[in-house]
This record gives sequence, C-alpha cells and structure tokens, in this order.
Amino acid sequence: MFPLSSKAQGPPSPGYWPSSRIGSIGFNQGFRNLWGPEHQNVDQGGLTIWLDKNSGSGFKSYEAYQSGFFGAAVKLQPGYTAGVITSFYLSNNEAHPGHHDEIDIEFLGTTPDKPYILQTNVYIKGSGDGNIIGREMQFHLWFDPTQDFHNYAILWNPREIIFYVDDVPIRRYPRKSDDTFPLRPMWVYGSVWDASSWATEGGKVKADYEYQPFIGKYRNFKLGACKASGSPSCGPPWGQPSGPSGLSPQQYAAMEWVQRKYMVYDYCSDPSRDHIHTPEC
Repeated sequence: MFPLSSKAQGPPSPGYWPSSRIGSIGFNQGFRNLWGPEHQNVDQGGLTIWLDKNSGSGFKSYEAYQSGFFGAAVKLQPGYTAGVITSFYLSNNEAHPGHHDEIDIEFLGTTPDKPYILQTNVYIKGSGDGNIIGREMQFHLWFDPTQDFHNYAILWNPREIIFYVDDVPIRRYPRKSDDTFPLRPMWVYGSVWDASSWATEGGKVKADYEYQPFIGKYRNFKLGACKASGSPSCGPPWGQPSGPSGLSPQQYAAMEWVQRKYMVYDYCSDPSRDHIHTPEC
C-alpha cells in the first residue's frame, strides 16, 4: 500500500459538520440493486459490492431528488486496483441519455505504490450536441481510504454543489448560469466497475483479474434531500452554519488547505482543454 506518514496532518477543522444533521439509513431504506445482483451483499444496513471477471455491480436510489445532501461512508479495496472505479454519484442519464446531468465522486483505482485518486466531476446536459463535457477536479487524500470507512458527500442545491470528505469541503461549484449548472432531478447511484480504458494513468494500467474480487464497502447512507415528487416548499439542508449558500470562513480555510496540499488536477487550469464549453472557468 502507498506509504503514508504516521505524522500526516489532517486539514484544519471546518467548524461545521453537515452530515451530523442528517440521520443515517440502511441500504434497503433508500436504494435497490441496479445491476450485478449476484455481486452484492447487504448486511446490517451496509452494502458490499464487487467486481470480478464476470461482472461488477451497481445500485440506485428508489427516488429521484431535486436537491439535497447525499452521502455514504465508503471503504476501498487495498492493493492492486488499477482500472477499477468505485463510485457514489447523482445522475439522470437513464432519463436523458446523451444529454444528462451528473455529479460524481469516483475513486480511481491504482497500483500498490501509488495512492488512490478521488475524482469529483460535474456534467450539465452534455454540451447540447450529445457530447459530454467533464469538469474534473482530482485529489489525493490525507489518509489511507482502504484502512477504514470515511464519509463522502455531495451537497446539491439550486445555488451550488459542495463535495465533502469527512465533512471537510474539498470543492465548491457555484451556479454561475443556468447553462453551467445541473437543475433537473437526479437519482443517487453507486457502483464498482471496470474502467480500464481511462481510470488509471489515462488508461495505461489496466484491471488485472489476478487480484479479483475488487470490493467496495458502503454504510451510513445519508439522504437529506427533497424528492422530485415532493413538496415545492421543501428546503434542502445548508452546507454551512449561517445560511443557505456558500461556506463559512473556517470552511473556506479548510477547503483551501485541502486544495493547496492534495489537489492533483483542476480542469479549469488544464492548458490542453478547450474551455469554450466551460465558461465558468
């Protein structure tokens, strides 16, 4: 496993823990298997899914949501996991194929000498011509995500998207225009699957089924959210202590610390990207 210093410093306290304001639910209370049912096990409300040479597995929420706080505690597979994606995300791809919205947390598998990459991504209606424009920001983590469960979450409301790791905000994506922000209802998904074509070092290192099964463990699901079919007066939870938008100064300081020390890719600062479709940059 990638060696982490025993003196590795964690981020400064964000001073606010939005996940503590939302009760945890068991898998079956909010989700169902979507594919690969024989590669899924539910035990005491937690979920284990795995990928082998026959299949991976995925799950989906019963409900579509208009906004909310969506989270799960996840523990990743140690060792050789190149080519394998473990994910937790929002999407409406089944309702709008080719022109869908999506908000992703994806763990990009790796080799034992290198750390996992946590990729965050936002898609908005493709680009209007069926092409899907990614808005990736990638991070290493300040801990080993294979050793224990850690909480990962997405806050999505009409004003912003915030990605959290253990309640520390690592990325904030504000709504700057309707064209650069997902506004249609989405479902919550998770999966473990083979993405050898791109997941590890741009696809140079592939999944190796000598190391199967590749296991993802999930528990402590959070669905503090407004259902698409629910009351229009439903208000999504706040991501900070004093209002419905933005982050507190203490949260911004924690986020800036993470981005300074652990961010490894930002689509807005990639000179090889054509930013015509990402005007928010």
